[in-house]
Amino acid sequence: MAQRGTDRTGPSASIRAILLILWVAGCATGLSLQAETLTIATYNVENYGVADRMTEAGYRKDYPKPETEKRALRAVIRGLDADILVLQEIGQMPYFEELQRDLKAEGLGYPHAFLLEGPDPDRHVALLSRRKFKAVVPHAALMFPYPGGSERVKRGIVEATVATSAGDLTLFGVHWKSRFTDRPDDPQSALRRLGEATAVRDTVLERFPDPERAKFLILGDFNDGRTGKAMQRLGRRGKTCVAHLLPAADGQGETWTHAYRKEDTYSRVDHVLVSPGLLTSVRGGVARIYDQPPVREASDHRPVVVTIELGP
Repeated sequence: MAQRGTDRTGPSASIRAILLILWVAGCATGLSLQAETLTIATYNVENYGVADRMTEAGYRKDYPKPETEKRALRAVIRGLDADILVLQEIGQMPYFEELQRDLKAEGLGYPHAFLLEGPDPDRHVALLSRRKFKAVVPHAALMFPYPGGSERVKRGIVEATVATSAGDLTLFGVHWKSRFTDRPDDPQSALRRLGEATAVRDTVLERFPDPERAKFLILGDFNDGRTGKAMQRLGRRGKTCVAHLLPAADGQGETWTHAYRKEDTYSRVDHVLVSPGLLTSVRGGVARIYDQPPVREASDHRPVVVTIELGP
C-alpha cells in the first residue's frame, strides 16, 4: 500500500494570494506606526512690543522692537525650524500677529497660535505651532501665598496638548517673575518665584497625578538657576518626582541662555523639564542651546531646543 506523500511544491496559489495580502496590510500598518519626532523650543524674544529701550538715537520710552532685531529674530526662528515654539515677552496681540505674518512671508508658516493674556499687560507667553492643538488651557488666575496676602503668577501658565502616535503630549509654557527687587522684604523676588514654582507644580500634578506614566514638558524662562530653590520646588513634591531638568549646552559646550548686557554677565535661566514618563523619549537625553548667528542680535536670551522621539 502506497503511503500518502507530503506535498513539497509549496502553498497553493490561493494561499499565496492570502499571504501576500496580509504582508501588504502589515507593511501599511507598520508605516502608520512609525516613530514620530517633534522639535520643541522655548525662546524669550526680548520685548517684542513697546518698551523703554536704548536705540541708536538714544533712550526712548514706549518704543517698538527695532526692525534690525526683528529680522535677526526671524532668522533665528527659521534656524530653529521647531514644530512648536513657546515664546516669552511677546507684546499685545497685534505684535504677535505681526511676527506670525512675517514668518509666513519668509516661508515659515505656523498656522496654529495662542497668546496668553495674563496679569502682566506688556509681556505674554505665546505659542506658535505647525501641529494642531488638541486643547489649549490658559491658567491666567493662579494664586499663591505671599507675605502680606497673596499674589498671582505674573504671566500665568499656558497648557497645550497635541495628539501624537504615542498618545497625547502636553506642554506647560511659563515665564516667572524677574530677579528685579520689587519689595525690600523679598530681595531679587526670590520668594515670589518660589510661590510661582509651587503654583505651577501643583497645577501640573492636578493634571497629571502620576508623572511616571505621563508625557509632558514644562519649559520657558524661569528667571532661576538650576540649583535655585524655585527650580528645586518645581521638580519634586515630597517623594514624587514631578519633572527632570534636562542638561543643555551649545555647540561649544557653553550653558548660558541669558546675557545681562549692563553687567556683562551670563547665566542659564531658560530651561526644559520633562516628566519621568517622557524622559526616555528625549533624543540623547539632553536639550541644546541654539548658538547660530544672529542670535546675539535678536534677543538677550538664547533659545533652548529639545527633540522628542515618540514610538507608536
